[in-house]
Amino acid sequence: MNDFIEDMPDGTKKVKFDDKPVMVAGTEVKSIVMREPTVDDQIAVDHVPSPAKKEIAILANLCEVSPEDIGTMKMVQYGRLQFAYQAFMG
Repeated sequence: MNDFIEDMPDGTKKVKFDDKPVMVAGTEVKSIVMREPTVDDQIAVDHVPSPAKKEIAILANLCEVSPEDIGTMKMVQYGRLQFAYQAFMG
């Protein structure tokens, strides 16, 4: 796929931030695991009017981090989460 997304045996994707660590709950981390999305994940954010906030809510849920933690990411870091999410869709 690429060098910052790793497919795990359980079907999750490990998103690596070795070169650009992210802050999660006040702790610097070098990877985040994203589980495969379900239809229910999409339904759970139907009430969110903003497409950007909807995507952040889904990614936060799939990665078990807060939307606020995602909001503080640099765009290159956020882009890696988006890439992993899109990889589940294709």
